Amino acid sequence: MMMMMDFLLEFVNYLVILVFMLMMVAFLTVFERKILGYIHLRKGPNKVGIMGVIQPFNDGVKLLCKELLILNISNYLIFLYSPLMNLFLVMLLWVMVPYMNMMDYFNMSFLFFLCCLGLNVYSVMMMGWSSNSKYSFLGSVRIVAQMISYEVSMMIFLLSLMMVIKSYSVMVLYKNQIYLWFIFFFIIIFMMMWLIFLIESNRTPYDFSEGESELVSGFNIDYSGGLFAFIFISEYMSIIFMSFMMVILFFGGNLFSFYFYLLVLLFMFMFLWIRGSLPRYRYDKLMELAWKIFLPVSLMLMLFYFCMMMLML
Repeated sequence: MMMMMDFLLEFVNYLVILVFMLMMVAFLTVFERKILGYIHLRKGPNKVGIMGVIQPFNDGVKLLCKELLILNISNYLIFLYSPLMNLFLVMLLWVMVPYMNMMDYFNMSFLFFLCCLGLNVYSVMMMGWSSNSKYSFLGSVRIVAQMISYEVSMMIFLLSLMMVIKSYSVMVLYKNQIYLWFIFFFIIIFMMMWLIFLIESNRTPYDFSEGESELVSGFNIDYSGGLFAFIFISEYMSIIFMSFMMVILFFGGNLFSFYFYLLVLLFMFMFLWIRGSLPRYRYDKLMELAWKIFLPVSLMLMLFYFCMMMLML
């Protein structure tokens, strides 16, 4: 009976977190459109509700009510399944946030994070392949190469952090930052991880799945209605999660602190500010950056922190 109550309580906790995640995505879209509007010297959404606050709910209802178009030559089941898999994997990442209660305190949080990111590549690849469109497939190949390239460096940076705290747990990382934030020790890793998260989220200026005129909107162009809404929600949910991760990794990660959410909001604002300010990067330069700069620097930093840990023994 006690086990059943625990399971029920955990289920309700996750349900509440899911509702709040979807609410965050809705209001982030309004925030983005407002920010981009002021960057372009225009208003942004301001008609539906007070200052356009109810606009994302209208957009969501409109997308879910639209007709779902299925391509005749598509791989039907994979075509329908891929956006759901993408959304599920992004939602699964939220398990590793240190909630500091009976839920999900597990010691392998970082490994779980890397596994989910690795699996997310397959959902993107299947979205591009299943439509049987050459341009969608080209967009997905580019984005998969981009994600895999930067995940190597990100894994090495995370290994450096794990080596210092001697654990794979996010909770242990939080406890190590109670008196002093890690940004003061890992300032170079912080800057490079911020760039990697920006690239992993596939946002401007690194949106190479839809980066050329012939790709139009990449694999998004083949999806309509609810399936497009799932892709859209997963993209914005990953932006929010990356902002959370930056604060957890380098700024303490105390979920009961007002400054925590202020910093998360700042990182989300920087995602939007960069989108409105910078032109798209060149694809060959991006891959060169991954293999010629990020990878050697990550290996050197890991060696440096390893030597420091050995000297402290």
